[in-house]
Amino acid sequence: MNKINVLFFATLRQAAGVRQVSLEIPETMRIQELKDMLWNQFPGLEAASKTVVAAINKEFATDEDLIPAGAEVAFFPPVSGGSYPTICIITEDEINLNDLLAQITLPTTGAACFFTGMVRAVTARDNPHQTLYLEYEAYQPMAETKMIQIAAEIRQRWNTVEGIAMVQRIGRLAPGTPTVMIACTAPHRDTGVFEAARYGIDRLKEIVPVWKKEVSPLGETWVEGDYLPKPGEQE
Repeated sequence: MNKINVLFFATLRQAAGVRQVSLEIPETMRIQELKDMLWNQFPGLEAASKTVVAAINKEFATDEDLIPAGAEVAFFPPVSGGSYPTICIITEDEINLNDLLAQITLPTTGAACFFTGMVRAVTARDNPHQTLYLEYEAYQPMAETKMIQIAAEIRQRWNTVEGIAMVQRIGRLAPGTPTVMIACTAPHRDTGVFEAARYGIDRLKEIVPVWKKEVSPLGETWVEGDYLPKPGEQE
């Protein structure tokens, strides 16, 4: 038997009455078979599952996909946001700019603006020093939620923006390594795509719960920001 963790979101969470459940399943179970098991265990899911989407370990999955041992399986309705793609990810993996650009490019896209932050080996301004490496960590569920909020803010301010991608790497990163990426696409370059990407990185640095520890030849220091939410403030 394999142990897995199943997550429910939005209408599926409401129908199941729980956010997650741990299960033991046969070694060769597929997504469709897991659905049948869950729909039987949580009868309310069947009525809410007409357009259910599945993911295995944060990657979209089909009904025929096998579920590996220890997997995190998520069920949710189609993602809101209309026809414009939005990608918000916290990851330990290398950032693939070409792949992300392909995902946020539409037939009407004629411009893309990327901002990529990198690990500096040498800092020349303010407090000049060398950096051996950075260690990033994040409160991942909240961080990705805040990224989605930022994407919504961008679209509210620049309604010509089409695709949006925000990716933050965590873990130990050496000098020269991209740490964060914000990308926006639009039909034309003069429709706010530069400003939207700039807003995205500035806002990410302000409200997304990500921290870094800087390790230098002189020791190590956690780098903190100065934004503190006020009572009752959701941002």
